[in-house]
Amino acid sequence: MELTTALGMVMGFAFIIICILWPGSVDIMAYVDPASVFIVVGGVIASTVVAYPLNTLKNLVKVMSKAFKARKLDLPKDIDMIIDVANVARRESILAIEDSVKAMNDPFFLKGAMLVMDGIDPELVREVMEMELSYIESRHSGSQSVILQMSSFSPAYGMIGTLVGLINMLGSLTDMDALGPNMAIALVTTFYGVILANLIFTPIAKKLKMMGDDEILRSELLLEGILAIQAGENPTLIRERLNAFLPQSQLEKLKSK
Repeated sequence: MELTTALGMVMGFAFIIICILWPGSVDIMAYVDPASVFIVVGGVIASTVVAYPLNTLKNLVKVMSKAFKARKLDLPKDIDMIIDVANVARRESILAIEDSVKAMNDPFFLKGAMLVMDGIDPELVREVMEMELSYIESRHSGSQSVILQMSSFSPAYGMIGTLVGLINMLGSLTDMDALGPNMAIALVTTFYGVILANLIFTPIAKKLKMMGDDEILRSELLLEGILAIQAGENPTLIRERLNAFLPQSQLEKLKSK
């Protein structure tokens, strides 16, 4: 599980609740209003359904759940595996790398390796694999844009709820008992809309973008590795080339070993 996502949300809600209760005399139930939830959550869902086709929305919950799943990026390990494959290709032949490639259990690398083993021209291999990368990036950015759009819908529906509450309040000024509930709807919906936008939707979209960028970086490393193997480069040279993908902190750690 990606602890920072869950921990950040828990911290956010905790700080909000502490802030609400800080005066010591506030009833937290005053911030719980089913009508406000209905307006904001229902409105966001409705607008999202209007804005995007079903094919885009059907996997949205699954995509959002990825922000809570830990995915450790271990580029040094990937480089080591690529070097192992390069050593097999150098000792035997490019056709002998199939078992080593399958052991990596990575569909992107396997696809590139199969193209190489089929004798496809290096430029064409790069073109095909970069097209695959662009499709992956497009899928990621599409899902992220939906979640960011939901973030922009949330405050808008909070404002709609505020307007509904104010209209109801102004229409019942003679009924003093109705002023409190109507004012609650007027204010709490804005409160809910801001929380949804800034504690849930926007952070999740940012986290997914970061994870997507990491996946693209790893795929670019794998692509450079398989092309270097196809070119018959020395494994030592391949390692030096792929080390360029590593952050400085990891490079220093590897040099210190």
